[in-house]
Parts: sequence; structure tokens; C-alpha cells
Amino acid sequence: MLGDLIAASHVIALEQLPDVVARHAARVGWLDAQIYLADLQQDVLCRLAGHGTGTGGGPETPPDVVRVEGTLAGRAFQTGAIVGGSTSGSTSGAEQWWVPLLDGTERLGVMRASAAPGTELDTQAGQDLRNLAGLVAMMIVSKRGVSDTYARLVRRRRMNVAAEMEWRIMPPRTFATDRVLISAVMEPAYEVSGDVFDYAIADETVHLALFDAMGHDTAAGLTANLAVAASRNQRRQSPGILRIAEAVEQALVEQFGTQRYATGILAELDAATGVLTWTSLGHPPPVIIRKGRTAVTLVGPPAPPMGTDLGLPPSLRRDQLEPGDRLLLYTDGITEARNSEGREFGLEGFTDFLIQHHADGLPVPETLRRLIRRHLAYHDGRLGDDATVLLLEWSGPTPYRPARVEALAGLPEHTTADTTLPSPWTVPGRDVL
Repeated sequence: MLGDLIAASHVIALEQLPDVVARHAARVGWLDAQIYLADLQQDVLCRLAGHGTGTGGGPETPPDVVRVEGTLAGRAFQTGAIVGGSTSGSTSGAEQWWVPLLDGTERLGVMRASAAPGTELDTQAGQDLRNLAGLVAMMIVSKRGVSDTYARLVRRRRMNVAAEMEWRIMPPRTFATDRVLISAVMEPAYEVSGDVFDYAIADETVHLALFDAMGHDTAAGLTANLAVAASRNQRRQSPGILRIAEAVEQALVEQFGTQRYATGILAELDAATGVLTWTSLGHPPPVIIRKGRTAVTLVGPPAPPMGTDLGLPPSLRRDQLEPGDRLLLYTDGITEARNSEGREFGLEGFTDFLIQHHADGLPVPETLRRLIRRHLAYHDGRLGDDATVLLLEWSGPTPYRPARVEALAGLPEHTTADTTLPSPWTVPGRDVL
């Protein structure tokens, strides 16, 4: 079935995917398969509707929007685990399951699938559902880049031009290898202007960049996009933090004179050893969350922002990470923005939130999602500056091997509603998702 689904997917658009998936899933007993994609701010899950009249054999009318908070679908999205059981209020009495849609470790949404009443979700059935969801996620990623339907579905309101540029140029918000996990959040999602993050991997080197361009207009978006483009261009020709910083400086000065500048952090991590090399260009220094309970601010002399043409070169700092360390790069919109009472969220409030939620055992992307929700609530839902966090977790020099579902002990033979099956990306002490 999976092979036939791959063959069928080569010449279809995103809008055709729901019907194709539903038809193929029904062949192996998974009825009424539905695809739900997370909106830009990850508050709700929106159904990707197909063109066909049928939905794979299910009699129920699926909801178009499901909230992340307080629902079984949302729990599957938040935890990365299969969630479900007997559907309450269903006229068919079917068993219904919500399965995370993951492209690697990037959370796209969830897939809903129903089965005949009394169907047991044993180890093999759970793995089959994960295999189907994994394939569907890769198909979504292969189609969404040229799909305006996708863009309209995941947006809940109008986006400004600067944000349009920024979201198109940035890498996925979550990515993982066998040694590192990278995750990022950015608000205000629809009006962001000057913040932008970037990362890339070459052999054992992880490249990180965070830029904060001056201003809150379209010109700030242009400045940030030019900084990222210049950074990537230099990095791919001749890597090295100082050369990259010089290339960004030169590009901004050539384009804007000294009228536009950007602060930033440029960093490289040797994933085999944990050695972090970084520099600050007028930007707040990185912070490390160590052992899940201590925040350590790294110290280094900052250079002027890029684009100022002051002729003062940056200097490099080297620090040794420990296994399990979480490296935080952030913009001042997180720490310095004031609420209606004039109080800052502050660096301490920022790091305390992450430390407190480290013990919850949630995946890192979910912790960051909750952080940005807390930050928005603190500012009554209105931010006067872009707020961005880029987090890297280093697991250590030994490559990490995620456990397969089949190897997980104690998996129940039958689950009921409100029961969660473990995720293959979650093991004690390692919340990779």
C-alpha cells in the first residue's frame, strides 16, 4: 500500500493528497483518513480538505479546525505520540486515532484514522500508522513549497510583506541529527520584520545564525533577508565565522550605505566534540541551560552591528558544551519588551520558564511553543518588537539512536480513549520528539 501511495503521489497537487491518502489507507482497514495541518502559530489544526465526495469510507463529518489545547488531536501534536481510542458520541462506534505528522522532527500536524469497532492498536498496528503518517508528511513537504493552498490554510489572518519574505527564506523550525536538535520560534508571526534565524550542517559542523535588523518595516525585512543571503553565500564558498561576518557587513554597506544595520550572533558547533565557537555583533550573548536547572550566560566582547562600517572586527569565543546542554540564541524582543505595566519579561523570566518546563519531559519544540504563548500572554497578545528564540540541544559525542516502537517495553495490547502510545522519538532523559 505504501509503495502504491508513493507511485500515486508523483503527479498530484497538494489539494489531491487527502483523497489519494484516504483511498489507499482504506485498503488496509484505516477508514476516513484525514490530514490536519498546524497553523503558523501552532494554536489550531486545520483540515486539508480533498476534492472527492468520499472520505475513505467513514460516515462521520470531520471538523475543519481542532484546537491544539485540550483535545486528543492536540495532545498527539504536542507529545509526538499516537493518541485515541473509542470515539465518544460517534454514531459508528469506530475506533479513532490521531497520529503525529512529522517530517523528521518538524511537526506539521496530525493524521486522523478510524478503524472498525473493537480494533486493537497493538505494536505492529501502531508502527504501521506511524509509517503511513511519515510518508504522508514527506509528501506534504514535497508539495507545500509550490502550494498557495497550503499557505492559505495555515494562516489565520493577513501577513505583511516583510513576514512573507522571512518565512520563505528561513529553514524549518525544527531539525535533528543523531547528535543535535535545533528548534526555533518567532513572533509576531504575521507582522515580524527584522528578525530571522538560520542554520545548516556540513559534516560535523553545525552553523547557527540569528539576525535582528533595525526597524519594524519592510526595509527591516529586506535588511534581514540580505544578511541571511550574504551569510549563506560566504559560508558555502569559504566557511568561517569572521569571514561570514565580514561578508554580511560588506553586503549591507554596499546596499544601504550605513543607513541600515543588523545585530547578530554567528556560531559554529563541532557536534563530535561539543566545542562552540561564536561571536556577537552588537547582540545579546548566548545562554546555556545546563543539567536542566542552571542558566549560564556566555561572556565575550561584542563587536559593532553589521552594516555600521566602523572598521572594528569581531573576535571569536570558544566554549565547551556538556552533553545535554541547551544553547539559546535570542533577540531582545524576548527579554527587553515591556508589558502594559512597564515590566520586562526579562532574561531571568525567559530562562526560568525553560528550566521549569525541562522537567515536564515534553519535546523541545513543544516547550518553545508554550514559551511563546506565555510571552504573548505577558504582553496581552501584542508585541512591539520581534521576539525570536533559536535553541540547540547537544546530546553528546556519542551518536544518539532513537528506539523503535517495536523495542519499547510495556506497550498495551489495547488502548482506549485518553490513552497515549509512546513516541519512537521519546526516551527517558532524551526528549528529542
